[in-house]
Amino acid sequence: MSKKKVILDCDPGHDDAFAIMLSVQNLDVLGITCVGGNTPLPNVTRNALTVLEAIRHADEVPVFSGCSHPMVADLVTAPMFHGKSGLDGHHRPEPVHQAQKKHAVDFIAETVMTTDDVTILATGPLTNVAEALNREPRMVERVREICIMGGSVTFGNWTPAAEFNIFVDPEAAARVFNSGIHVKMCGLNLTRQSGFTDETVRRFRGMGTEVGEFAADLTEFFMQAGRKIDDPTVACMHDACAAAWVIDPSLITSAPMHIDVELSGRFTRGMTVCDYRHLCGPNPIYDVAREPQIGFKGAEPNAEAALELDYDRYMQLIYSTLRSYG
Repeated sequence: MSKKKVILDCDPGHDDAFAIMLSVQNLDVLGITCVGGNTPLPNVTRNALTVLEAIRHADEVPVFSGCSHPMVADLVTAPMFHGKSGLDGHHRPEPVHQAQKKHAVDFIAETVMTTDDVTILATGPLTNVAEALNREPRMVERVREICIMGGSVTFGNWTPAAEFNIFVDPEAAARVFNSGIHVKMCGLNLTRQSGFTDETVRRFRGMGTEVGEFAADLTEFFMQAGRKIDDPTVACMHDACAAAWVIDPSLITSAPMHIDVELSGRFTRGMTVCDYRHLCGPNPIYDVAREPQIGFKGAEPNAEAALELDYDRYMQLIYSTLRSYG
């Protein structure tokens, strides 16, 4: 079976690093496009190259630097989670490869218009994707689907209402959700089910490979950074979940919903407003996927929201992928 063709748009970021490692081995990655998000754009681009060199695929997968700032607001970054470089904790040297000259937005638009059946896998703010849609509106008829890590059916992490990727550029997110392309939203309500633990780190190191050590170093840093803020016992590699959903859709149970993005609320800017009334009836949200009921009709679904992760099989995919790099 041929691998799915994807453009991976990301802002590495520890969890983006795992999305890259999963995608390169299990999908046909046409290119990696970088956007300012977890860290400023120069760091993001360098980090993408670092990951590709760590897994020895930097010669095959081109990297394109894209938008450095959101469409309207100033850039917000997350050094408290990812460190000054955006990918602190590893011991890799500076990458020797460089990004391509072409701008990421041009690469996305041109690739979609000249290549059939492309999925956009977006694990950072959606600035590059939205700008590509604005530049080439005919993409709507060409893209297979857009699978994003972002948003939440429930609560946020950057604010009580908003998840980080959507909060950074809500205007871009609104453009994507209202584009007419099928959007699969892998939000925090799902990714919080995906935690790596101390045992995960031990298993990575037990592989006895450079890639295993790299993965362990990234996980340890990300876990320790989180503990300084809210003392979690796990590190959720959020972006890897979106990649896993593209690789194997059976890993995630989802439901159709109408999703839009709040742009002006004083307390809710960046919130993904999910209308699942037509599914719930009397049942709470966690029963949506199991027992759909007839409720309020609401707006027609424009997206698919991830609800439940098959954690054991997801971790099997993580381990088998990292082992396959040798």
